[in-house]
Amino acid sequence: ENKIEWDMPNLHLNPGRHPMPMSRRGQASFEPAPGVRLALARVHEICGSARVRAGLWLAGQTQGPVLWISMLHGGTVLNTDGLAALIAPGRVIFVTAERAEDALWAMEEAVRSGHLGAVVAEFPSPPAMTPVRRLHLAAEATRPVAPLVLILTPEDGGAPGVESRWQMEPAHGRATGVPASGLRPDLPSAEPLSWWFACLRARGLGSQPRYRLRLSPEGRGMVLVENVAFGVAPPATAP
Repeated sequence: ENKIEWDMPNLHLNPGRHPMPMSRRGQASFEPAPGVRLALARVHEICGSARVRAGLWLAGQTQGPVLWISMLHGGTVLNTDGLAALIAPGRVIFVTAERAEDALWAMEEAVRSGHLGAVVAEFPSPPAMTPVRRLHLAAEATRPVAPLVLILTPEDGGAPGVESRWQMEPAHGRATGVPASGLRPDLPSAEPLSWWFACLRARGLGSQPRYRLRLSPEGRGMVLVENVAFGVAPPATAP
């Protein structure tokens, strides 16, 4: 059986900063923005035309090294200078996979390592149920820390068995919102350099919240502008 041999102690670029510890049954979670909560040690799907930005933003909110897997053919080529506004480039370990099967295998091995803050992989199409289930089981058994596990898929996504599915679309100054699947075209006018981030599916969540995000004024990360689903704006001091 093939295995990746990780020299994990050498990957901690910031000693003393580690991912959030895992709670019982892998249900620890983190909140990258007010109201946006994702369970750790579970697989989440990010789709939409701005899925790479969403993946970088979410991974940037974790602690510890981040493994980013892209496809050799058709994958996104990330420039480290462009990452700095969302995540410290020194935290990211880049891996290129020739096939989707290779990316899934690398994800599973990385998740099992127990020393990564996030594991993110881009796919040309949504993975099937069996590999998603394997990733869930690997993440739930991970010690000593629980990673954030993200799969990025094109268009509207559709991977079966994921814990949640989110869609990010640009809304740079559009007057009528973004007419994309899962996002209402009648949403209020968006300011320049902002994005809609919508929950299309989540286990145990009765509603489907939608958020409007923009770049942080400090140029590091993104901040919540509006909770569109419930009409609640965050306080002025929101991080």
